[in-house]
Amino acid sequence: MTTELLNQVSRQTFETILLVGGPVLLVSLVIGVLISIFQAITQLQEMTMTFVPKIIAVFLTLLIALPWMVKVLVGFTRSIFENIPMYVR
Repeated sequence: MTTELLNQVSRQTFETILLVGGPVLLVSLVIGVLISIFQAITQLQEMTMTFVPKIIAVFLTLLIALPWMVKVLVGFTRSIFENIPMYVR
């Protein structure tokens, strides 16, 4: 396994991680910022106001994006398994 091959596999791994985790993290970030702005405006400092909407939004995001996430992960896994002979050289 050469350095270039290792760099390529590492890059693909990080790209896959960002693709799969990005939508959930982005939705959680946006909902958190919106709730923080709402709490600052209304001066309500209830802790459940931050967690419950985030949990619901993350669940809905996973429900909507899960087929696509599985497709990306299966494609990545398939490419890793197909390239095993190249990695062994």
